[in-house]
Amino acid sequence: MTAKPLVAVTGASSGIGEATARAFSAAGHPVLLMARRIERLDAMRLPNSICRKVDVRDRTAVTAAVRDAEAEFGPVDMMFANAGIARLGDIGKQDPADWDEMIAINVNGVMNSVHAVMSGMMARRHGTLVMMSSIAGRKVYPDHTVYCGTKFFVHGVSESLREYLSSYDVRVLVVSPGIIETEVLDGVKDPDTLANYKANKAAIGGGIGAEHVAKLILDAYQLPQNALVQEICITPTRQKY
Repeated sequence: MTAKPLVAVTGASSGIGEATARAFSAAGHPVLLMARRIERLDAMRLPNSICRKVDVRDRTAVTAAVRDAEAEFGPVDMMFANAGIARLGDIGKQDPADWDEMIAINVNGVMNSVHAVMSGMMARRHGTLVMMSSIAGRKVYPDHTVYCGTKFFVHGVSESLREYLSSYDVRVLVVSPGIIETEVLDGVKDPDTLANYKANKAAIGGGIGAEHVAKLILDAYQLPQNALVQEICITPTRQKY
């Protein structure tokens, strides 16, 4: 049994999820890494880690991974519900299957991740839920219609959970990044949307590194349990919108 508590991360194979897993591992925490690309998780070779091939749409799989990790390292003290997808596109032309995928992963997947750990945190009166939203959960953008809807959901449900879980001394932190250097553009199929996004990103000098977001999450987590950073909103300095 390690001295520091277990941290679980969904979508841990790249971007902010990977950076956060690495940051917490470097800080001495055992980590549960969950993603669909298991080979990437294995390649990270983090000490005191358990890697599981998990699709967050599968509630049973998320719960099973958590139980396996807890059997070895003790209770999950932080769940980073990070897994998400951005199928951006013109809403008037977009395939509704893209909507379904975003809702299933960005909404149901987040709730499945919360469900796997919330009751345990309440019983222990200790724990932190870190909810991945976006600046697109605070304002709307062209060709982000359903994506914005999923992230507005994360904001709304997180605020409700924060109020509910505060009586159990469980913290709820929302992460709302702007343009970060991740693989988010890999999910964009619409060529016009993709070109516009890339042009905007280039105009502001590119995004910022995922490691900066990870450091802020670690710093917020390391505060005393009675201190909560309710939201982290981080963007490139030149990002106006």
